[in-house]
Amino acid sequence: MIKTFKEVVEKAKSQEKRTISVAVAQDEHVLEAVKDAKEQGLVNAVLVGDKEKILEIAKKINMNPEDYEIIDEKNNKKAALKAVEIVSSGKGHMVMKGLIDTASFLRAVLNKEIGLRTGKLMSHVGVFEIPKLEKIILVTDAAFNMYPELKDKIDIVKNSVTVAHSMGIENPKVAPICAVEVVNPKMPATLDAATLSKMNDRGQIKGCVIDGPLALDNAISREAAKHKGIGGEVAGQADIFLVPNIESGNIMYKTLTYAADCKNGGLLVGTAAPVVLTSRNDSHESKLNAIALAALVAGQLNK
Repeated sequence: MIKTFKEVVEKAKSQEKRTISVAVAQDEHVLEAVKDAKEQGLVNAVLVGDKEKILEIAKKINMNPEDYEIIDEKNNKKAALKAVEIVSSGKGHMVMKGLIDTASFLRAVLNKEIGLRTGKLMSHVGVFEIPKLEKIILVTDAAFNMYPELKDKIDIVKNSVTVAHSMGIENPKVAPICAVEVVNPKMPATLDAATLSKMNDRGQIKGCVIDGPLALDNAISREAAKHKGIGGEVAGQADIFLVPNIESGNIMYKTLTYAADCKNGGLLVGTAAPVVLTSRNDSHESKLNAIALAALVAGQLNK
């Protein structure tokens, strides 16, 4: 089982090379990550955007433009649509946001004619390499769905399981995170957690093991779980942390990012192809990790 992002990158290199389509590619930080991914043998790339500006940045970062297909489209919204169309038509396998606002980019991703809709809920999966735990964990959904209901959480779990499978985690352990470990009718998240666990028991959610509700300490620490007398396959050894809402997820995501010594990467899934939606605050390493993850998920979806 993969435990580090170094292994994620190596696994992505070992599979058939995928093509990433970059929407409004004239972003220096994005192009640096794409260049690095290309040079490491992770992906091929199609760059859609203002060709003149792309070439200026390429010269600045010592990027050989002849190694990339560049499609000149100066209108940002049209460039985003073209980048998405490249993927939906099968010429690319994943799409990445460049120098365009998130709302406009997502409108292109969800375009009814040429977008990447599947009928499933789209959700964000954050992946973290945590040295203290000597493993990789997945956190979902910390960035996209604000207050998911039970039906939404079913898709969120399934989306995260796809990412876990792409990384070689064959039967990921899913912990629906709550404030307590017992079902409390006054705490809706615990009811959802119990229902998800029962659905998993009955084979309605496959490819993983779900057990909850679990508080974070009992999902992440075997000692804490043992101290409270909590057993089962998931307690203390969860791979996927299903958070109850965007506030709790955002806090967990940013705490791991800024206060813990761990590496990370993230992407949107639930679409016909993975979507790399990084922010300008993300490090170069995080962007590269996200591209590697997207390549693995693209491979999983094309099996």
